[in-house]
Amino acid sequence: MANSRVCLLRHNLNALFPPCSTSMLSRSALPARRFVTSASKESLITSPSTEQSANKNPRWKPMCLYYTQDKCTMMQDSCHLQKFNHSFCLEDFVDDGEYKNRHSEDLDYFLVLDLEGKVEILEFPVLMIDARSMDVVAFFHRFVRPTEMSEERINQYIEGKYGKLGVDRVWHDTAIPFDEVITQFEEWMQKHSLCNKEPDSRLRRAAFVTCGNWDIKTKIPQQCKVAKMKLPSYFMEWINLKDVYLNFYKRRVSMQLSKPQF
Repeated sequence: MANSRVCLLRHNLNALFPPCSTSMLSRSALPARRFVTSASKESLITSPSTEQSANKNPRWKPMCLYYTQDKCTMMQDSCHLQKFNHSFCLEDFVDDGEYKNRHSEDLDYFLVLDLEGKVEILEFPVLMIDARSMDVVAFFHRFVRPTEMSEERINQYIEGKYGKLGVDRVWHDTAIPFDEVITQFEEWMQKHSLCNKEPDSRLRRAAFVTCGNWDIKTKIPQQCKVAKMKLPSYFMEWINLKDVYLNFYKRRVSMQLSKPQF
């Protein structure tokens, strides 16, 4: 059932890029913007690679990970504001005017989802992107505390995942159980009129977008089972960008192309 809905939504996104040869629509016509949704990506932390990015772009600043969770208490601190970014504005690489003439008539928003965590979900970030302008209009980000692991194993897990990135303290300060994350996520979606308050409500003129099927097809159902909760119906359909890429370019995404370069 889920697979059939995936195919349906995949065709919805194809309305953005009608089937044609790559010679008819060059890559320069496709919008490309810098954005990442999880703290484990380099653009949200200070590291040698991000320092190089900062040197290339003096306006670049790491994202405040308390702000992404609506928990930043230093918005009046000028030093903090100078050091950390508090905006999800996207930077254009190309002129996306042609894209805006090809937007989907079926969808108003894309919900870009990029989970982190192999044993259990550690991080649940979503960017809400306007399907017509490709602007980020809202965001949801929570760190997730595992429920079936000992405290010692959790500490080892978090240190291995986030310690080298320097954001393990933020994780410990803010992580909450998965069921609480989903409750807050549903409140966030209702606030932005993405779904109704009724149980098993589906998305309204919006679709999740993932790079692969793992996030929604595999990991979220596993985590719901661990949390002893029913899989929400809005997680029964999504757009896999790798499939869209395959449909358009007639070749699979290579490992080099599957991740944005910063």
